[in-house]
Amino acid sequence: MKQITASLPFELPSRAKIRSAIETLGIGSVGGLVFLFANLPGGLISGAMIAVGIAAIAGRPLAVPPILTQTVLVLLGISLGSVVSRHLIQQVSAYPLTIGLLALATFCSTFGSSYYLQRIHGWDRTSAFLAGSPGALSQITILAVERGADLQGIAVVQTMRVIILTAALPMVLAIAGLAPSAAPSLTTTIASPFELLILVIASLALSLLLRLAKFPASWMFGAMIASSVLHGAGWVEGGLPNWVRGVALIGIGALIGSRFARMKVNTLAGHINAALGSFAIAIAISGIFVAIVVLTTHVKFSDVVVAFAPGAMDAMLALALTLHIDPIFVGAHHLSRFVFVTIATPGIVHLFGRTQDDVDD
Repeated sequence: MKQITASLPFELPSRAKIRSAIETLGIGSVGGLVFLFANLPGGLISGAMIAVGIAAIAGRPLAVPPILTQTVLVLLGISLGSVVSRHLIQQVSAYPLTIGLLALATFCSTFGSSYYLQRIHGWDRTSAFLAGSPGALSQITILAVERGADLQGIAVVQTMRVIILTAALPMVLAIAGLAPSAAPSLTTTIASPFELLILVIASLALSLLLRLAKFPASWMFGAMIASSVLHGAGWVEGGLPNWVRGVALIGIGALIGSRFARMKVNTLAGHINAALGSFAIAIAISGIFVAIVVLTTHVKFSDVVVAFAPGAMDAMLALALTLHIDPIFVGAHHLSRFVFVTIATPGIVHLFGRTQDDVDD
């Protein structure tokens, strides 16, 4: 029996992992539904994230398995692509200017946050630059390990930024009257069974191709591109059932909240001031560039806010979905930020961080 199990090309999840996944999704569902019925903005994703985050900090071993994560990202991508229209596609001409400003905003907020962490909290330059760099968390983690940086501190700062943005942005936009307090109905019709089958097959096929090409966020963007093409060309009408879309939003929220399961309470408490301070600096700098874009272009304020928010790509696109914000604009900008951070961060760390000799010592 042991020889047969060892020869399998994959490993079945253990009972502990299955129980952990069920508990994570159960807690996320309860939190999301409570927020939804309370008519709180971004209710499903924010409620799931907060509920799972609290349970994780309390010591529950919560996690979302990779296969469920990939499924949720594909469903999210299909849902984002289903709101594409010719009107949204026509606005692409404004992107070069705003993407250029986003690159400059990312550069300034990274240096601003890192300077704050060095001057106020005494962080070393490498750890400060990596913590202040928004997005591309996997790349940041690899660089942190290679350069001997403060991995725990970086994780707290990066995670708190995503948590705060995901919870606060819907509230802020709703209070300002720039986004609905409750999630709107994104599509008037549900695609037919045949159209749904086409959507799923096309989305999975393109996602796998992008995955093989090592494209960032391949599962979500592959599904989003396939769904966008099918809907934009008029080959498919309607989208996923509302309950499926709801499952995807709860799944994203639970995934974000489960990041706290890998953190000890004393680690979180020890870095919370650094996380909040660097977040405030990043938001202030990003806000300046948001104002510039709003004053010089015709792009909606709410679209610019979510596109320039220094948060995780999947979380911000999920907010775009639930707040009825242009997913093409937000997706293009967060993908651009990811590429910029992935390319620029190693060079920044090499030029301004500790030398490799210092790390080795």
